[in-house]
Amino acid sequence: MKTYGRADYHKWYRDPRHRVHSPAERARTVRYTVALAEFLLGRPLRSVLDVGSGQGEWQPLLRALRPRARYVGVEPSAYAVRRFGRARHLIQGGLEDLPELGLRGPFDLVVCAGVLNYLPAPVLERGIAQIAALVGGVAFLEIFTRGDEVEGNLRGFDRRPAAYYRRLLRRHGLVRCGPHAYASRALRGELAVFERC
Repeated sequence: MKTYGRADYHKWYRDPRHRVHSPAERARTVRYTVALAEFLLGRPLRSVLDVGSGQGEWQPLLRALRPRARYVGVEPSAYAVRRFGRARHLIQGGLEDLPELGLRGPFDLVVCAGVLNYLPAPVLERGIAQIAALVGGVAFLEIFTRGDEVEGNLRGFDRRPAAYYRRLLRRHGLVRCGPHAYASRALRGELAVFERC
């Protein structure tokens, strides 16, 4: 699995010709995710875990919305952690390292954006289990299937069938409750039938 360096972050995060999300799109995604988590939890967001956080671009947006919420970003890129770690609360590690990182969960919101489609199936399956164990509210998991149009870095991008992801998420108690959003096992009983997508 490739780990991003400075040139990769410039191309896919900052260069307007290649970046997948504009700053405005990312801000909308963060606002949506916070609102959904708070709606389902019935209270303000207190904690966020961002797995595969990259440069930690969610952190300043979350801080602006919920300054008291605890944010932890986990990122395998040594460059990103060295450059942004202190300011944006990033620690070095990957999805499979979560049990060894001493994270204080569960988290109200667990984010894993732009990561899951790049993982080999065994790593993905163990990773979803780790995420499910740490989410106490909502997980924002960007997952794209064979039927989806996708832009961005497609090297190593795996287009699995939708049924594969449905089975995997169901097995770990995650219930779809919005675009890329999944309620934790703890919240499952709180969802009305039509809140489940």
